[in-house]
Amino acid sequence: MKTLSTVLLAAVCAFTLACGYSSKATTPAVAGSMPSIAELAPDNMNSGGSAFVLTVNGSDFSSKATINWNGTAQTTTYVSASQLTATISASDIATPATVPITVTNPATSGTGVYGSGGTLAETSSAMNFTVN
Repeated sequence: MKTLSTVLLAAVCAFTLACGYSSKATTPAVAGSMPSIAELAPDNMNSGGSAFVLTVNGSDFSSKATINWNGTAQTTTYVSASQLTATISASDIATPATVPITVTNPATSGTGVYGSGGTLAETSSAMNFTVN
């Protein structure tokens, strides 16, 4: 009887492992929606000027997208999937420079079993802003 119990226990363990119950399957995150910048308004300012509102027009902006000024995320207002705005401080335009502007759509967490799925963060190609 002891041998039969041992054999049955081993069979149940082998069956459980073979069915994949020992590990949780997850689906990796997939590429998110890639934002694209078509226009900056304004596209330049004079150095030493005051703070201003930068409008970024383009496509595929998520409702939580952020405008990045020289790689730094700015507090961004979502207007639509094709327009975002951010207030750029006077200190950001204190000296002449060419500043890359990008838009980032953030990653989204998965909703599948065990939190699988979701999307990766995606950042647009840069468009230059000129501080004269």
